[in-house]
Amino acid sequence: MRLGPPTPERNGAFDLMQQGERLMTVRHRFKHAETLEARLAAEAERLREQASSLPPGAARDEMLRKARQAETGSQMSEWLRSPGLQPPD
Repeated sequence: MRLGPPTPERNGAFDLMQQGERLMTVRHRFKHAETLEARLAAEAERLREQASSLPPGAARDEMLRKARQAETGSQMSEWLRSPGLQPPD
């Protein structure tokens, strides 16, 4: 069933929900220019640079933690994509 624009008589998706029909979620796909590993590594580097400009404290520690998480995620993704699936060093 195709939905047109909502009108005063019909409020699009809300009317379908009232009728008990299930709605499909539309996914907008996006093709990334860089791999996940490269994006995570860049994010880790950005966070480390940002943390270096902060004074010691909770905010700096949190940024460094996020940088380590991004770096670990990058390494895990690379490892999972590898053909031999060798354990990490």
